[in-house]
Amino acid sequence: MLELKNVSYVVEDGNEQKAILSDISLQINERFVAVTGPNGGGKSSLAKIIAGIIKPTSGKIFFEGTDITELGITERANLGISFAFQQPVRFKGLTVYDLLRISAGKKLLVGEACDYLSQVGMCARDYIKREVNASLSGGELKRIEIATLLARSTKLSIFDEPEAGIDLWSFTNLIEVFKHMNDAINGNILIISHQERILEIADKIVVIAAGKLTDIGSKDEIMPSLMTPSGSCGRIVAV
Repeated sequence: MLELKNVSYVVEDGNEQKAILSDISLQINERFVAVTGPNGGGKSSLAKIIAGIIKPTSGKIFFEGTDITELGITERANLGISFAFQQPVRFKGLTVYDLLRISAGKKLLVGEACDYLSQVGMCARDYIKREVNASLSGGELKRIEIATLLARSTKLSIFDEPEAGIDLWSFTNLIEVFKHMNDAINGNILIISHQERILEIADKIVVIAAGKLTDIGSKDEIMPSLMTPSGSCGRIVAV
């Protein structure tokens, strides 16, 4: 479904060039893939390159056999690639129903919008008319954001550290939402995360460290090394 061939990303750092990603080659066909590794290793940059937010310095990206390397974020979104930021955007004056309707890109009945909210564990009656503003908690915003991806019927959903900024109760509920989403969608999920509980439900784990692909495999193959003091991730959080 998604293939990266020799992808590198280099930025200017003063008078020098700094390699954020170096020669990443990767295929993602599994339903649920988690990308982990040390902070500053290049994980978020990789996700943004896939989404089209930033452009690689070199290499190629293919989505469903089509070269999308030169396509921007809007063009990739039209092909079915969605990106969820660490901190979801708030929209003052826009209701949850409006956001779901816009995300669906078509006429969306209130009942259909309520169904998407129910799928992410939210009482539609309490939220459908709420504004997407500061009155919503981080956990509520994350679940609403996932509902918008369900409404889009996105082929590839990318989440950049979805556990960031939410409390333990919200995170526990978020895990259940991802489990449901994994069963409900027809596409693939790619999550950037350090959380053991997210890695445990992944079909494949990709480890990125110092800008390089250092390990890849099933959770049974990768998790034991990540949970040891000398593991290549360096910061797996058990919750």
